Amino acid sequence: MNATRTPLRAAPAAGRLHLLVFRPPAEEVAPVCPLMKALDELEEARAASYVSVRDRIQYVTAHAALRGLLAAYTGLEPGRIAIGRGGEPYGKPRLIDPPVPLHFNLSHSHGLIAIGVAAAPVGVDVQRVPSPEAVEMVLPRLHPREREELRALPDEERALAFARLWTRKEAYLKGLGTGLTRSPAADYLGDRDARGRPDGWTVRNVPVQPGYAAAAALRNHPT
Repeated sequence: MNATRTPLRAAPAAGRLHLLVFRPPAEEVAPVCPLMKALDELEEARAASYVSVRDRIQYVTAHAALRGLLAAYTGLEPGRIAIGRGGEPYGKPRLIDPPVPLHFNLSHSHGLIAIGVAAAPVGVDVQRVPSPEAVEMVLPRLHPREREELRALPDEERALAFARLWTRKEAYLKGLGTGLTRSPAADYLGDRDARGRPDGWTVRNVPVQPGYAAAAALRNHPT
């Protein structure tokens, strides 16, 4: 899996991932950025539901940037891109009738945004490194071998290692389209045995600023 800037108005080549990781602006930019006006009704309603201005800016920026990137690949205007969800109401977002085979995924958390676009199913995730207490609460939900690996680490290394593992896991589950409706214990995404990870997927962490972890998952063949 290689992150790349690919030719526009065509899906990324097989095995290639166009990945963006960035921070949202510190203040509202809608008046000077046309992309901010391209959200659909559901996105506008979701944005309006945020009580925190910072969270609203992050949401709007993430979805506006996604539409801009999809517009570059499809040749459609950002506001005319139709995004639906497969299966359940909270299923994986997808393009409706895309002019090129295109998959995408989006994640935003605590001031960091990640967007992935590829010709095959893709998942991305960003997280802030949690507290040791939060790690202890989630450890029982992990795959047994993942728990064993984390327990073997020194206390001062465990939170970051957990964050890196959890972003790999969420990226993979988002790529599958299940999210956390699939048990986090069902699949091994640990560090010690890369061959023990799910077949047919490449899952890697992405370098980000201190205090955060990020990962991307890409299916090894288009669908």
